[in-house]
Amino acid sequence: MRRTVRRSVSDFVRAAAASQVKPGDLLTVEVEGESVLIANIDGKYYAMGAICTHEEWDLSEGSRNGFLITCAGHGAVWDVRTGKAEFDDPLEDEPLFEVKEEDGQLYLRKR
Repeated sequence: MRRTVRRSVSDFVRAAAASQVKPGDLLTVEVEGESVLIANIDGKYYAMGAICTHEEWDLSEGSRNGFLITCAGHGAVWDVRTGKAEFDDPLEDEPLFEVKEEDGQLYLRKR
């Protein structure tokens, strides 16, 4: 699922309602022209680039095993905590975003 965001608060940008990303969910949002994947893992939110750096698939269409996100297109894997690619072929890492939850909303800031 994709969602476009336009409202800024301080240097964070409102990305989604926390209720949209339940534990185990992956959600892709557009933040200032960039696709960002938000993952809820055991009630903690993580965010990184959402587009596979190899085949340009939306990573929210893939699967999650622990902190690892697997691309549905060809099986490349990234660690949502670090953005690091964990795949045999050398792939670019995904950019990371800091996540802040406030008043039921998720705010992102690029690291």
